[in-house]
Formats: sequence, structure tokens, C-alpha cells
Amino acid sequence: MAGLGLGAGLRLLRRIPPGFGGSRLQSTQEAQAVLPKTGTTTATAAPPKAQKSLEESKSFAVGMFLGRLNAEQVFPYPSVLTEEQEQTLRELVGPLSRFFEEVNNPFKNDALEKVEDETMKGLKELGAFGLQVPLEFGGLGLNNTQYARLVQIVGQHDLGVGITLGAHQSIGFKGLLLYGTPPQKEKYLPRLATGEWMAAFCLTEPGSGSDAASIRTRATPSPCGSFWTLDGEKIWISNGGLAELFTVFAQTPVRDERSGESRDRITAFLVERGFGGVTHGPSEKKLGIRASNTTSLHFDAVRVPAQNVLGGLGGGFKVAMNILNNGRFGMAAAMAGTMRGLLQAAVSHASTRSQFGAKIHNFGAIQEKLARMALLHYVTESMAFMISANMDRGDPDFQIEAAISKIFGSEAAWAVADECIQIMGGMGFMQEQGVERVLRDLRIFRIFEGTNDILRLFVALQGFQTQQCLELFAATAEALLLKHGKRIVEEQFSLKRVADAAIDVYAMAVVLSRASRALNSGLPTAQHERLLALSWCQEAHERVLAALRPLPSRSFRNFRDLAAAVVESEGVVVPTPLGF
Repeated sequence: MAGLGLGAGLRLLRRIPPGFGGSRLQSTQEAQAVLPKTGTTTATAAPPKAQKSLEESKSFAVGMFLGRLNAEQVFPYPSVLTEEQEQTLRELVGPLSRFFEEVNNPFKNDALEKVEDETMKGLKELGAFGLQVPLEFGGLGLNNTQYARLVQIVGQHDLGVGITLGAHQSIGFKGLLLYGTPPQKEKYLPRLATGEWMAAFCLTEPGSGSDAASIRTRATPSPCGSFWTLDGEKIWISNGGLAELFTVFAQTPVRDERSGESRDRITAFLVERGFGGVTHGPSEKKLGIRASNTTSLHFDAVRVPAQNVLGGLGGGFKVAMNILNNGRFGMAAAMAGTMRGLLQAAVSHASTRSQFGAKIHNFGAIQEKLARMALLHYVTESMAFMISANMDRGDPDFQIEAAISKIFGSEAAWAVADECIQIMGGMGFMQEQGVERVLRDLRIFRIFEGTNDILRLFVALQGFQTQQCLELFAATAEALLLKHGKRIVEEQFSLKRVADAAIDVYAMAVVLSRASRALNSGLPTAQHERLLALSWCQEAHERVLAALRPLPSRSFRNFRDLAAAVVESEGVVVPTPLGF
């Protein structure tokens, strides 16, 4: 690899950070979740079996926090499709692309604030509602990599439609695929695969967002044990007004086998609208993804059969987190598709627009924008297909990588959309070009399915609190833990910087791997990919070193004080320069 010019990139990885240490960190069992009980965790040693499992993990991200370079999942860049799977995918890519170019109208969907009926009908005929449903249940039976490629096409053309499809299968009935019993799958999957029934994922509540463990929706068992009575409210549910089947999370009484006491635990339920007592509010008025149906849901004494418990009594939190973890790579794929379309629009304008006697793509300022847009696209796309391939190979540890891909992809796409509008100038600001709609649609991706702020803490805490930190990030990690101990979860200023460093390191490994494959295979794009990889790694390396230098705790204290003053004043503290 060094002979191909990428050895320098690997050396950059090995140099991060300087000053390796030998500290060992205590683990926190609840750090597996996305901060379920922020501020209330207790530092306890991980069980010996869990420690052994972590030591044996092949995850690149886990390896980072264990002080070793786990290269197996990233080098060489994975290729998992058989000839038959590749042929199946090729047969789907063409029709789906033509459908979005010739049938779907994103402008009309946005104006109507719904996906046009003709589009919904066409998607059902294409099998788009059952992409990963097994063949025996009427779906297309695609693996994660095939799914990612098709999601990329949808993301390139219409994110409103993408959310409608994703809310249905990426999270809506993903729990059924992961945890459903044979009878549950036989009953529901055929209808879901054809689009006869839509599905929705129901977790968020008025008082419960990122802190998913605090939900108040409740299910009470009947005396005979044959059904549960479900009461509660969910908000901001994608497909809430369209779905016939809901994956609902509720508090349930669960008997502790050791103490004999009953304690509340979250349980997942498959709830049909036809059970009665299920109603939805009006479709929400939103900044973006207006074509996606978003409503509140109300459950009033809904009788749910006992056989509709999903994933076991009290296992709902695990079900919810695994659904989200399994779906995040698809978001990165969609963002890669969106960026592909934005880059095409920017290049088209820059190649035809003349100013000062020259096409504007000849100006250095525009060239830098286009190059950085291409870099962000390349990293995001490389992450998405790296993770989908790892999942298809059966690698069990991909949660941190999936979170990284969601954070990176959603922020990269926003930056690319912003720069696309800047390149297009006033033209980009106008509705007729469609870029302003894409910008509006993109804003939600940094919020839902785990806000990027919370996911950054998840990335850092997974490293700090669920395994031993031996070398990588040792200097920073050791100083933080010595200072803060079990209260490290509250040091979000510092954790964010550690997470940002982890994201950059993983991105470096992914692009080095993909570019190496291009060079070794002699692809026509090899030298271009080499430049992409090296350009990214050179800047990312400097960012990581800067992030992991001794953290300026004084400036963080300043931020806390500034924020406290703003909150106390209910806004801006300082009067205008005029004094009134």
C-alpha cells in the first residue's frame, strides 16, 4: 500500500494520539443505550464474559478505544455481493431510477404535503415497501448492501418519499424482522411487504425524547393474562396517520425473579389500528420532509393480545435500540445519494455560469467548494457501504460505526446543500431549482433517530464506559476520568471532542480502504480516489491532534457560565450599544 502512496495515510492513523498510556477504565452497563438515564449511571466493572467479548471484538471503533488498530473489518474494503445478488440489484436500480426521474414529482409532493397517490401506487408495484422482507413472505429479500444502494437512489431524488419508505421498513417493522416470532411474521409481513399495510415506529412522547427510558405510555396485563391494555400518547410519528401496524413501546410491570418485587420495564408491542382505541392527530406542519406524514398517536384502552409482545416482556429498550442501530447505515446511504444529486446541480451551474469573462468553475473559491463537497460525499458513501457489508458478513459489532455514519452523513449533507446554494447564488435560493427544498428536508436528519448531540455522547461513552481503554485516546481519556470519575457522563463538552476525534479516525480508515481497493484493482477512478483519501486524511489528522490536546476546561467553564446567564435572562443578556 505504501508503494501506492497510501502508506502515509496509515501512518497518520497510527500516530493518533501521541503519548499512549496504560490506564484502565471502569465500565458502565447502561452506556450500551443512548444515554437512557443521563446523570444517574453508576460505575461498575463489566462482567468477565463481557470483557472477554470486548477483547475479541473485531470492530474498528471498539479497537480504537482498546488501543489497537483492528483492520479486519475495514481492510480490504469489503465486497459481499454474490454474482446473483449483484444481478438482482442491477435489475432493480434501473427501474427505480427511471421511476423517480419520470413518475415521482418531488415539487408536487412537497406542495401537497403528501406523497402523490400515483407515486405510492408505483412504489408498491416496484416492491419498494418490502425490500428486506424475506421472499417467503412476499418481499424482495435484499441484504443490507442491496438495500443501501436503492436507498441511495431514493435519497438522491426525494427525501420526503425516502422518509415514508424508511419509517415503514427501516424502523417501522424492523423489530418484527429482528425479533418477531414465526406466527407474528406469518401474520404481518405479507401485508407489509406489498404496502397494503404501512408500519410506524412509536417511541417519542411529549416528555420523552432522547431519554427513551422515561416514557410514560403504559400497558397493564389483564387478570387472565390473555391481553394487555395500552394507554398513552406518542408524538412526531412518521407514517402515524397512514400506518395500520405500530411498534409501540410502553412501561409494563415485570416481576424481579430475585426479589419477587414488581418493577417497571419497557416492553415492545405490535399494535394494529384495528384493535380499536388507536387515533391520530392532524398531520404536522413542518420545515421540511413535508411529503412525509407526521402525526401524534393516542392509545386509549387498546386491547393488545398477549401474543403481540415483541422481543419478550421487559425487553423493549433493547428492541428499540437495536432497531435504531440496524437502521442508521441506511440514513448514511440516503445522505450519500442526496449529496450526489447536489454535487451534480452545483457542477451543472458552475460549468454554465459565466462571470468576469470566465466560467465560474475556473475560480479558486468555487473549486475549493466543489472539492470539499466531493470529499464529504466520498467519505459518507464509503462509510455507508462499509457498514452494510460488515452487517451482511455477520459482524456483530457495528453500533458505534453506525452512529458515526449517521452523525457524519447528516452533517456532511447539510454542508453540501448549503455550499450548493452558495455556488448557485440567487438561483439556488429560488424554489424552481429544488435545492432549497433539499436543504429544508435535510435539517431533520441531524435530529431524529438519535440527535447528533446525543449520538456523539453515545460514541464517546461506548468507548469510555463499556470497555477498557488501553491506548487510543489514552492521554485525554485518563485525564478526564481521573478528574471526573463516574461523573464523566456529565462532561459533555469533553466527550463531544473525543467523539469528533473518533469520527475523524474512522472516516480516515474507511476512505483509505476504499481508495486502496480502487488502486489495487486498477479502476479508472483510482487516482481521483487516491487524492480524495489523502486530502481527507491530511486535514482529519490535524483535527484529531487538535481535539485530543489537553482540553481547555477554563473555556468550557466560561461556556457554562455564559449559558447560565442567557437562561436566567431568558435570552440576550447585554443591551444594545445604545443602552436601551
